[in-house]
Amino acid sequence: MFKITSAVIDPAARKRELEQSAAGACVTFEGWVRNHNEGEAVQALEYEAHQAIAEKEGARIVAEALERFPIVAVHCEHRVGKLAIGDCAVWVGVSAAHRGAAFDACRYVIDETKARVPIWKKEHYASGATGWVNCATKVAG
Repeated sequence: MFKITSAVIDPAARKRELEQSAAGACVTFEGWVRNHNEGEAVQALEYEAHQAIAEKEGARIVAEALERFPIVAVHCEHRVGKLAIGDCAVWVGVSAAHRGAAFDACRYVIDETKARVPIWKKEHYASGATGWVNCATKVAG
């Protein structure tokens, strides 16, 4: 499952969705808003997405992970809107029979999401300036 949301991400609730009796391992990743980037003091982030396209490409990535790795379940959720320092911007969770597959699939999902899903990040700096960062995407054909 892949979801774009404006709601606060609840990592504990997302993790419970991965629990299955066939799973012996669970690996999660949380991407948080930090207070700096490339020497600039950051006060907040703002994410925008083309929701329909983002969710379609995200679902493709989740399906690829299920095909490539021996995993039981996978979920990725990314927030949009204005986020404060410390907020969870993206969450990925994978359950599998064994830890190796769970680690590999989790890294695959976050890396492909960052590279391919049309989500744009605007930083709000302490100076009052703003800037769009990491806006390049490559959509699979």
